[in-house]
Amino acid sequence: MTANDLPIVAFFKYLLDPFIIWGMLVLLTWAYDEDFTGYYLVLMIITFFISSYVYEQTAIYHNWRRGRLLAYIRDTLVGWSLIVAVLLLLRYATKFHDQYSEPVILAWFIATPLALIASHLIVRWIVANLRSKGKLRSAVIVGANDTSLELVKRIAELPFLLIDIGGFFDQRNDPRISGNFGSRLGGLADVVPYLQEHHIEIIFISLPMSSQPRIQKLMDELPDTTTAVYFLPDIYTFDLMQARFGNISGVPVIAMNEQPFTGIEGVVKNSSDFVLALLILILLLPIMLCIALAVKITSPGPVIFKQRRYGLNGEEIIVYKFRSMTVSEDSANIVQAQKNDQRFTPIGAFLRRTSLDELPQFFNVLQGRMSIVGPRPHAVAHNELYRKLIKGYMLRHMAKPGITGWAQVNGWRGETEVVEKMKGRIECDLYYLRNWSIWLDLWIILRTVWIVLRRENAH
Repeated sequence: MTANDLPIVAFFKYLLDPFIIWGMLVLLTWAYDEDFTGYYLVLMIITFFISSYVYEQTAIYHNWRRGRLLAYIRDTLVGWSLIVAVLLLLRYATKFHDQYSEPVILAWFIATPLALIASHLIVRWIVANLRSKGKLRSAVIVGANDTSLELVKRIAELPFLLIDIGGFFDQRNDPRISGNFGSRLGGLADVVPYLQEHHIEIIFISLPMSSQPRIQKLMDELPDTTTAVYFLPDIYTFDLMQARFGNISGVPVIAMNEQPFTGIEGVVKNSSDFVLALLILILLLPIMLCIALAVKITSPGPVIFKQRRYGLNGEEIIVYKFRSMTVSEDSANIVQAQKNDQRFTPIGAFLRRTSLDELPQFFNVLQGRMSIVGPRPHAVAHNELYRKLIKGYMLRHMAKPGITGWAQVNGWRGETEVVEKMKGRIECDLYYLRNWSIWLDLWIILRTVWIVLRRENAH
């Protein structure tokens, strides 16, 4: 069972949402006493294809499944705005704009996203009501392992699926494995009789591929039941990043590690970065000019320190900082800054402590090389060292590096003189990539301001 095929999601995707989009247009033509001409029918057909593509790309139904209501509302509004923009371009390009009533089209543009959001909220309420009345689909699991445990957790987190796991079947009669999966219902030989006797609606098979003969035997017997059968590939034994199911021209594929900022997520992330960076640079330009003058006066050398770092996809980028040291290290052996470091310029320690040396990196954001929030970029020499010592280290480069990040606001800021400290930082970076939202970014920014004001761990 892929999440894309869940009945309730398919109901929205293929039936309710298109009906609402079309129905609102028909209703408004009637409300404004306009004739529903063939031009409106053509508009409905065009809108269907455009909306199907846009909402598929913006992962709107993905957020609905995960219960991210605010993200769903955001994606609905942004997606509909894109649809409207395309329709307006087509309308004027085809010279058909005189064939439609302006009040009808305007009202349709405004009312449709509100109707879509309202319909989803109503269905959620209906589903919650059904669950409270015990209207659930019965299900069992064959195989108690990490993969089936992950499924149990996901079903518990998504109550609108209306699935009730009644227990599991496993060859091992070990009472220690029954705590998280429910009751052990028997071994593999007991599966089909149990399904027939209790009229189970869904069975999830979570057996390793090495058990192929047992799986084949079970699949040969299951057609004697009316139970829906789903096989769970054991992908959760791997360290995943934004895993997704999909297909390439009909061939099923599983994305094991994928960039977190795709579709509308990427648009929101990049747009917010650009706007915030531009505003911050405008507001802080006088301060930055004063810092540049102070750096130039107090020590010889360039005002801006340029260092090679790894950016998105591990590609090298040049990161800007106000120079805070008397040396400009960018070699294979770089010593991290330490408290009371003798290499600091007269104002270098102050710039480091207040994080004012990082301000030029907002230009990196405008260039598209960095984000305001993301995994902090490390010197190339440090990357080459730690990628050999820490598993999953390079996964942090599946996103643009940030001026601040989740690690920095959780105590992993400053010198990492032991590998354990770097491991803690990497764990925070990967948590951020797996759980990103615009609200998390804003929270990190607010916490960063607070930490900088308190001058914690900066040197």
